Amino acid sequence: MSWIAALLVLSVLIFFHELGHYTAARLFGVYVEVFSIGFGKKLASFRWLNTDWQISAIPLGGYVKMKGQDDLDPGAISNDNDSYNSKKPWQRIIILLAGPLANFVLAWIFFYAIALGGPQTLSPVIGNVLKDSPAYSAGLQKGDRVLSINNEKILEWNDLSDKIKNSVGTLTLTVERNNTLQEIYVSPKITESQNMFKEKIYKPMVGIAPSGITQRLELNPITALSYASKETYSSSLLIFQSVQKLLTGVVPAKEVGGVVSIVKITADATAYGWMSLLFFSALISVNLGVLNLLPIPALDGGHIMFNLYEIIRRKAPSEAVMTQLTIGGWVLLLGLMSLGLYNDITRLMQ
Repeated sequence: MSWIAALLVLSVLIFFHELGHYTAARLFGVYVEVFSIGFGKKLASFRWLNTDWQISAIPLGGYVKMKGQDDLDPGAISNDNDSYNSKKPWQRIIILLAGPLANFVLAWIFFYAIALGGPQTLSPVIGNVLKDSPAYSAGLQKGDRVLSINNEKILEWNDLSDKIKNSVGTLTLTVERNNTLQEIYVSPKITESQNMFKEKIYKPMVGIAPSGITQRLELNPITALSYASKETYSSSLLIFQSVQKLLTGVVPAKEVGGVVSIVKITADATAYGWMSLLFFSALISVNLGVLNLLPIPALDGGHIMFNLYEIIRRKAPSEAVMTQLTIGGWVLLLGLMSLGLYNDITRLMQ
């Protein structure tokens, strides 16, 4: 059942992505011929709002087929008033951006629901103090709960970590120790460390580690807005950075995952309750949004690139160039999908 739930979640995320394209296209008067969840053979369909809505056999994505626009045949244009090609480049860019934007909005909604449910997070309680570190010299101790830094309230360990990482000069920490409040002054020291991509970095540190104690964040509908926005932004940034590290070779190709990994992770998340499922659904939704913005001709980002070219040069790329780039984009995209599938199968066999 968990795998069925995972496929349903993936289908919902794809549906909202395509719904973004569909809505923007209709707003600009573009005739949408087909709205499909999945590729390949049509399994079921119905006609509504002058569009064929269908479910297809291969649940690895979806598409909205607009009049005058065909990724498999870039030369299939139409100059009719209700054609995609007849719209101005800036209108086509909005139509293209609407899909990824729908994914970001959906992720934000998921994070907002998580915020209202009271997400679990690491408590700002110190679990270890390194000897001879700035924290040790300042008198911080295991079990201290950090309540504020420079009079700014600390709700979770990430708040504490961010304040130290971005600090300049001496910090004033208000800590709770044995039911009493103490003010402690500590000066972070630039220290060699590793980021999540295992790159060597230097950042301000004080020499403390979390206790591992978790707590539930109590957020009201107003503070939940900030939480959802922060999580959506940080997860989007992380995926952009991951793609960059992959392209530059920092992240090895064996780390690339495919649809099997996505479905497996989502299926596993269902076993831990609705909040875990929402969290991973939000991450996958952001992933879809970010990856579709990559400047690969087969993706939304590639088509945006063509339209920007048309705005700058005041003429569209030639049909021959469009065809060659689109074919190249599909080759690259299918290659990445094949790599992800290969890695997925390798992990399952280990």
